[in-house]
Amino acid sequence: MGAKEWRTHNPSGSKRVIVTKDLPGERWLNILTAADCKIEICTSPDVLSSKEIIAAMGDRCDGAIGQLTEPWGEDLYAALKAAGGTAYSNYAVGFNNVDVDAATRHGIPVGNTPGVLTETTAQMAVALTFAAARRVGAAERFLRQGQYKGWLPSLFMGNLLWRKSVGVIGAGRIGAAYAHMMVEGHKMNLIYYDPYQNEALEAHVANYSKFLESQGRAPVSCKRAETIEELLRKADCVSIHTILDDSTHHLINAERLALMKADAIIVNTSRGPVIDEAALVAHCQKHPDFKAGLDVFEDEPEMKPGLVTLDNVVIVPHIASATSWTRQGMATLAASNVAAILQGYPAWQRPDISVFLQGKSPQAAPSIINAEALNIPTYED
Repeated sequence: MGAKEWRTHNPSGSKRVIVTKDLPGERWLNILTAADCKIEICTSPDVLSSKEIIAAMGDRCDGAIGQLTEPWGEDLYAALKAAGGTAYSNYAVGFNNVDVDAATRHGIPVGNTPGVLTETTAQMAVALTFAAARRVGAAERFLRQGQYKGWLPSLFMGNLLWRKSVGVIGAGRIGAAYAHMMVEGHKMNLIYYDPYQNEALEAHVANYSKFLESQGRAPVSCKRAETIEELLRKADCVSIHTILDDSTHHLINAERLALMKADAIIVNTSRGPVIDEAALVAHCQKHPDFKAGLDVFEDEPEMKPGLVTLDNVVIVPHIASATSWTRQGMATLAASNVAAILQGYPAWQRPDISVFLQGKSPQAAPSIINAEALNIPTYED
């Protein structure tokens, strides 16, 4: 299989599944083993090229689990189909790296891993928000470099976000979870932008506000912004939780950054190209009180020139979903998608996927993006 090292699990399995990265935990291996799969796992930390993945498929491959760092398009799905493959799952909830139409043309169901990243990713967005607000990265570097000579009244003063306004762009599961954490934890007023109204989120904030008033405390508010521009002008911190497609590429650009408050904070845990990274660098250089927290980058793993030297930007290496529970859960869901399709099971397609994470799982694929297009039946109790 080329220069990369591969490990085989359950070599006697009758179905062959390739996995392009070693995944955490054991449950996912047990699921594929129970489905009589021989599992071949690339143990290299390097990103596999399409050519390497095609070579790994060979002339017989029943299914594959791939990564968001790999472009799963026409060439890979054609090769998978030619090798007899009938199942693919992305080891991610997002699938901007996947050409779903190409997969559908070749009759390949595409799975993803929703439902286990919500709180974990929202928690990282909160962590980045406050790390940026309180200048944690710059302060830690200052301390580690031996520059700390004692307490000073003006040393590393940051932003107090208590009772300020938090903006959320994309109020789906993760964006709503972040909003809950910021509103309930820090009594912030919420303004959100989303093409679809999140009535449940609005109702929750309204009820929470009533509770605060019942305790003799000031209320909080929730408003759906009519435009992104309205949100950017009003919010003290903004967290991005959108998908990446043509409509959201460079959603945050130089013009929109210029609308934000001089000491505002912008956080991105969604996908790097949602922000024009070069424009962000220029904005942060020009406005030292402006702050950013980034988990994702436009050209991962590369970063735009100047980003790494900015003390008003906190950067982490795409770890928003990096808790053991979440990453093992993602592996379980990805394996369950492939195993279920290979066994002819229907698609689960329900928001609650917790039944797959422990005990005996339903005989269903947790989440198949193109199930309807491929006429895959939906699971029924």
